Amino acid sequence: MLKLAEQCLERVKSIAAALGKAQAKPAAQERGAAPAALPRHRRVLSDEGGKLSPFLPPEIFQKLQITEAQSTRKELTPLEEASLQNQKLKAAYEARTLSLQRQMMENLVIAKAREETVAVGAAGVREHRSLNSALAQLQRKMEERRLRLQEAANRRFSSSVALTPEEQEQRALYAAILEYEQDHDWPRQWKAKLKRSPADLSVVSGLFSCLLSFPEHPIAQLLRQLQCAVYARGSLPTEPGGRRLRASRSLHCMFSTPRESSFEDLERFLASPEGWAPAEPLDGPGTEATLPEQLKGIVRDIHNAIDRLLSLTLLAFEGLNTAAGKDQCLACLEEAFFPPLWAPLLALYRSVHQPHEAALARSMERHRHAGPTDMGLASRLLPPAPGCPAYGSAIEDLRLIPLETCPRRKLECIVRALRGICECAEEYCGAGDRRTPATAAISGADDLLPILSYVVLQTGLPQLLSECAALEEFIHEGCLIGEEGYCLTSLQSALSYVESLQ
Repeated sequence: MLKLAEQCLERVKSIAAALGKAQAKPAAQERGAAPAALPRHRRVLSDEGGKLSPFLPPEIFQKLQITEAQSTRKELTPLEEASLQNQKLKAAYEARTLSLQRQMMENLVIAKAREETVAVGAAGVREHRSLNSALAQLQRKMEERRLRLQEAANRRFSSSVALTPEEQEQRALYAAILEYEQDHDWPRQWKAKLKRSPADLSVVSGLFSCLLSFPEHPIAQLLRQLQCAVYARGSLPTEPGGRRLRASRSLHCMFSTPRESSFEDLERFLASPEGWAPAEPLDGPGTEATLPEQLKGIVRDIHNAIDRLLSLTLLAFEGLNTAAGKDQCLACLEEAFFPPLWAPLLALYRSVHQPHEAALARSMERHRHAGPTDMGLASRLLPPAPGCPAYGSAIEDLRLIPLETCPRRKLECIVRALRGICECAEEYCGAGDRRTPATAAISGADDLLPILSYVVLQTGLPQLLSECAALEEFIHEGCLIGEEGYCLTSLQSALSYVESLQ
């Protein structure tokens, strides 16, 4: 190759010298005569003004390349041709060698990757076996824990062999509570709070708020299950045509729009509670007898459900097993249980008491413009100012009853209303001595009944009759003995009096 390059360089030098001589002759002729233009190209001047450019024109350079290639091919000797062929063979041999080396490296890489795959597969098999072993061990531990918790639950219940289905379910629920407490810390924290502050009733309310915020807790699950069971119980046996009523129609028989039987109806019904007005009684024999019986069954189911929830809660949280703790626990359970069920339950009560409620509504309509004196109020029990509304606070308290969804809250509205009546009567009578009791202005039922009847008439709510009937069923007996029971009985007497007005 070097020799060939030297020959090429010598050839270029000889050609350049020949061209220099050829260009010198026209230059001498230019000085003596007019310049003759080249036929094929013009002179290329440099920037220095007259000097020849070291770069040849493209046409000449191309011709030189062609001429050099032809002369090179023609002037190669046999040895030079053999050397050139040998160089080509050597280059082909080197390319073939590189290709073989590349294939060999690829084979090695593929083999190594296969070995790694086999190793990973073996490791995966070993890991899979180890995982199966760990899962089996975990299952054994979980089964042992379940048996241990089941034994702990059995120790809390009677050791009798024959258990009722309710006792078996209670035992299973208690075992589920123990298992839940093994995986969560908040029940133990609340138990510690109850132990530190057994007389603090706010701790009980906080406990129930926390408990209901965890829907996976067994008590919260049982609460929803019992609510659904009570709601599903509200379907009437048959219609006159033999077709079974849907639950939504049985609990809301005043509706004419057909609805599906599902617990989700409650939320749609609660969105428009003002639509629950008593309609015409259902036709057909046996309907009047069926509704009260069905209502009794639903009331019995509600009492049983609350008792089950209370006993299970006292089992789970032993710190609540005191008199005050039980009362507060029962109040919290009622506040959680009744709100989604009260509207359809009240609709059923209104269907049962529809004749009395209709008579009360007609009486309220006839005497809606009656004044306090028309209802038999003494002049000393009237406000001194002529334009001042009488017993306005008590009227507002009674109007709040339909807005509440818990029996205890409704009873509190009734108690506030009667207390407000006593306070207003004291104010109207001008009894400024604070040492006298609040009921000094009212001598007894002879004064209280006309005032309460006037207040009931001003509310314009005939459904108060059904509300009181429901409260009488769901308020605990202990609450009905004291002031709460007296207020509820007084309101029922006033409703009966207004209904009897002609």
